[in-house]
Amino acid sequence: MSWEIWSRLNGTVYNGLAVAIGGCLGVWLRDRLADRYRQRLTQGVGLITVIVGLQMTQQLQSVRGPLDSIVVALLALTLGGLLGEFYQLESRIQRWSDRLLRQGQGGAEGFVAASLLFCVGPMTLIGSLENGLNGDPRLLLIKGTMDGLSAIALAGSYGRSILFSIGTIAISQGGMSLTAALLSQGIPDPSQLPALLLFTGTGGLLILAIAANLLGVARLPTITFLPALILAPAIDWVARSLVSLLA
Repeated sequence: MSWEIWSRLNGTVYNGLAVAIGGCLGVWLRDRLADRYRQRLTQGVGLITVIVGLQMTQQLQSVRGPLDSIVVALLALTLGGLLGEFYQLESRIQRWSDRLLRQGQGGAEGFVAASLLFCVGPMTLIGSLENGLNGDPRLLLIKGTMDGLSAIALAGSYGRSILFSIGTIAISQGGMSLTAALLSQGIPDPSQLPALLLFTGTGGLLILAIAANLLGVARLPTITFLPALILAPAIDWVARSLVSLLA
């Protein structure tokens, strides 16, 4: 790997290594720590996850369009949940995960929970763009440290399935960083793109669902609601297109 490419991907590499180390440590400690210690680790990550989710949902307030962003998120979650249930998304991904990971209940949920927590959010987007555009990995270094600590607790709850989220990190963050490096002159400010703001804000609602699961407040099927991440920007785009046609 040349120095130029490394300088655009070093934040993603660190993030992946931090999750790998934290995840392996969590798997190793899983059967060695008393339940009360594992519960405290999980609850600590759950509380931080609440803050992360709330911060992400604030992105919805930055969207100005023909439909209120809260209405867009509500429609996306409702339709996304119905689609996920109709296509039995959770059970399908669970069966795929069981074959891939050869472990019982929790495999798919752990992979999806870790992937959402590590890869959906403003730190992922802005950190990847800064790393790709300017070769500045600082935001991803901070994020990677947080993810590594979170991986310890997630692995204690879900097992080794969370390690597969490293692939999600490599594809999403590495892909964004490389794309930013190649198209550095034509990438607009992400804080001004309604589609990305809606994606992040709706993702924050799913992160809050993960927090509820980690804290034992409720058992919410986060996998079933995954289509909402795509539906939110799609609904906004349709609404804007209709307004333009009727204007």
